[in-house]
Amino acid sequence: MTPAARLAAAVELLAAVEAAPRKPADAVANDFFRNRRFIGSGDRRAVSDRAWRVLRARRRLAWWLERAGAPVIPRLLVAASLLLEGWTLDGVAQSYSGGRFAPERLTAPEAVAMQALERHTLDHPDMPEAVRLEVPDWVLPHLQARFGDTLAAEMAALDGEAPLDLRVNLLKGTREQAQAALVAEGIESVPTPISPWGLRIAGRRAVTSGPAFQTGLVEIQDEGSQLVAALVGAGPDMRVADWCAGAGGKTLALAMTMGNRGHIAACDVSAPRLEGAVRRLRRAGVHNVERHLVEPGDKWAKRRAGSFDRVLVDAPCTGTGTWRRNPDARLRLRPADLAELVPKQAAILEQAARLVRIGGRLVYATCSLLPQENEAQVDAFLAAHADFAPVPLARAWGLPGPPPGAGVYLSLTPRAHDTDGFFAAVLERSA
Repeated sequence: MTPAARLAAAVELLAAVEAAPRKPADAVANDFFRNRRFIGSGDRRAVSDRAWRVLRARRRLAWWLERAGAPVIPRLLVAASLLLEGWTLDGVAQSYSGGRFAPERLTAPEAVAMQALERHTLDHPDMPEAVRLEVPDWVLPHLQARFGDTLAAEMAALDGEAPLDLRVNLLKGTREQAQAALVAEGIESVPTPISPWGLRIAGRRAVTSGPAFQTGLVEIQDEGSQLVAALVGAGPDMRVADWCAGAGGKTLALAMTMGNRGHIAACDVSAPRLEGAVRRLRRAGVHNVERHLVEPGDKWAKRRAGSFDRVLVDAPCTGTGTWRRNPDARLRLRPADLAELVPKQAAILEQAARLVRIGGRLVYATCSLLPQENEAQVDAFLAAHADFAPVPLARAWGLPGPPPGAGVYLSLTPRAHDTDGFFAAVLERSA
């Protein structure tokens, strides 16, 4: 593809994302490229990179277009992103040539509006803070309460591109063996700084089609997610419940820490998600997992009350900690989403707590940065359950080296730890 054709494809991809406002952009992109198999891998990366640059700067680009009196539409969002990165208007006009496979020419009013953006940078002192930080207006106060003076630095890190993290499956081999297997595929990696099971790859690479992934030696999993699984402290011969297991990412990590021994109950309210875990479990060589679909009126949990050594609640949340991977998610988030999630999280915690035996531990985790879903949720739970008490992070930490933080809870951010944003609390049940 020519550079102009790549820009045209990026415009088309952004239009597809906007046409499906409640569908994740990566899922839209998968469909987009699946229906255009003539686009090669290098071109796919270039098209995706441009589209994702726009999504990461969507509020600022829209602010500039509105300031210039131009409509906020995909073709002008892409043009604005080029100009604010340092392109000249002549360069943009040459790419927007209207030729074969190129974007349509800029109209005279569009060219006048674009001229107002030339020789500017993406940020501007007149921008409202929420626009400059690329967060929804209503989320800004919550993040200010969370981060205070470090908010701008935290949001800058959240606005960057996430690395590709892998978890080595120790049931299949060592980290060194996995690293060598990836090198054989032409993929360089480095050990993650905190997780002893992680490997980090710069940029986007097609890992899933290679032997290391196909044989179950590695799984795609952010280092922060690996640390949450480690915090569960699941060992051989334990009974463990992964109460919101989804497609089984943390279930696989738990099975590995247990050496494929003991028993894991992977529970979820979604049958398709649980079915999706089957192939992953088989590929990883895991055989100590029972899958259970949680349904209304289900007696499964009642019959197993107080029988689990560890219960992990990876709760559904706003996903604000994953915005550098999913920049479009911030555009979809609504106040009603948080209002619905907080009571749902509380109800899930209530259900899961009944499974924990005396002396056992309940681990509550989210990939959110919002206090309402994290500390406030745990505080409310502890206020209603005198038989549970928090285990300080230093005591719950079972990995080599000191824990990432000195507080009671695990609290990870892209700026401080170069992971996705994660929160986890370990709560122990007493008599």
